[in-house]
Amino acid sequence: MEVPMKPVAEGERMVINLDEIEFEPYINCRGEEDGLAFQHDRSKPLGTGFHIYKMEPGYTTIPHQHRGNEEFLILSGEVTDNDGTVYREGDLVLMKDGTEHCSYTENGCVIVVYLEVPEAEV
Repeated sequence: MEVPMKPVAEGERMVINLDEIEFEPYINCRGEEDGLAFQHDRSKPLGTGFHIYKMEPGYTTIPHQHRGNEEFLILSGEVTDNDGTVYREGDLVLMKDGTEHCSYTENGCVIVVYLEVPEAEV
């Protein structure tokens, strides 16, 4: 059964392939570059809402606290949290409001992230 719907108008849908995205420096709560990010929806600050985050090999994020929940999915590579927990490709993680951590990647990684609000420095 076909349901009558308004067609998607030009400019209402934006599609880009992961192989075509251009990452830009993500600026953390200290005002420092902290990995790379791509955010399709530019109505939110870079690094909030739904975005792609890239960590180069050997990179460690700053210690930070989540103000609101963070969810992320490892697309490629591995990430190790400061407590030794390792997240691998395909892992879907929920870090609850108030969680404090920092993350390290030995070989680099690409992560899909949903972050309600910007992180706070620990």
